[in-house]
Amino acid sequence: MRAILASSMFSMALLTTACAAVQPGGAGEAWSLDRPQLLTDLRVLAADDMEGREVGTDGNARARAYIITRLEAMGVAPVGDSYEHDFSFEMRRTGEKVDGVNILARIDGTSDSSRTMVVSAHYDHEGMRGEQIWNGADDNASGVASVLAVAEMFLADPPEHDVIFAFVDAEERGLQGARAFVANPPIPVENITFNLNMDMVAMSTDRILWAVGTYHYPYLTPIVEDVASRATVSMPMGYDEPTEEPGGDWTNLTDSGAFHAAGIPFIYLGVDFHPHYHQPSDTYENMTLDFFQDASAAIADFARQSDENLDMIGEASGR
Repeated sequence: MRAILASSMFSMALLTTACAAVQPGGAGEAWSLDRPQLLTDLRVLAADDMEGREVGTDGNARARAYIITRLEAMGVAPVGDSYEHDFSFEMRRTGEKVDGVNILARIDGTSDSSRTMVVSAHYDHEGMRGEQIWNGADDNASGVASVLAVAEMFLADPPEHDVIFAFVDAEERGLQGARAFVANPPIPVENITFNLNMDMVAMSTDRILWAVGTYHYPYLTPIVEDVASRATVSMPMGYDEPTEEPGGDWTNLTDSGAFHAAGIPFIYLGVDFHPHYHQPSDTYENMTLDFFQDASAAIADFARQSDENLDMIGEASGR
C-alpha cells in the first residue's frame, strides 16, 4: 500500500437497490466466504519463499504463478489470451528500466456489458533487504486474497455487469501497474465505471476498515453506509480530503489513485497505518485474522452492492 509514504433522489435510489444485497456469511444465503481458503491465500502469498514479491524478482514471479493457478482452478477467465499483461517503467532515481506484469481476469455480467467494474489489489511488495524478508502479509497479500474471494463470490452468483479483476504489479514503485492499466486498458476506458481497490485489509486491533473516496465522489456514500450497516467491522469514511498533515490524505497513495486521475470513481478499502507497515514484521503470524476474515466478507458485500448500483454510479459520474 501507499506507494510512498448527487442528489437526494440518487441517494434514495441507491439505498432502495441495496435491499437486495448479498450478505456474505449471512443466514440463508447462496454464497458464504470460504474462510479457510482466504487464510491459505494470505499465508501462501506472505510466505518466506515468496521473498517479499518485489517487482521483477523470482519471488514476485512465484506469487504471480500462485494467483494464476488459483484463478484457473476457480474457472475465472483471463482478459484476452493470457492472464499476464506486461509493462515496463523506469525507476525514478536511477532511470533503470524495470519489467512488471499485471494479472487480469474477468467475469462477464449477466445483463449489461456497457459498464465494467474493476476490482483491484497489488501483489508486489518490498522484497528483501540483505537476508531479511519483507513478507508484506497485510501489504498486500491481504488485498489479493480478498479479491480472490470476491471472484469466488461472483462465480457462484454472477454479477449484472462485467467485472475485471486486476492484480497489479509495482505499486510499491509508484503505482506503476495501475498506471499502465489505465494508460492501456483492455477495454475502452470510458466503459470503466468504477474501481474498488483493496490495500492492507488484515491488520487492525480496533477492527476498522476505512472507506476512502467519498469526499471526491459523494454519491458513493449511501453504498458505504449500507454495507457498513451489515458489516461486523467498522467502516468509517475519510482519509480522502486535501490536507497538509502527513499521511492524512490517502487518495493517491495506492492504486486507486491512478483510476482517480483518469476520472474513474473509486472506493479504496484499507486499514490505518500500524507498527508492521513496511516492516519485516508484516507477517502472517502478526495479522489479526478474525478481523481479516470479517473485513473480507464486508469487501465481498461491497463488491456486490457496487455491481448492483453500477448504472447509477455511471449516471452520477457521466461515465
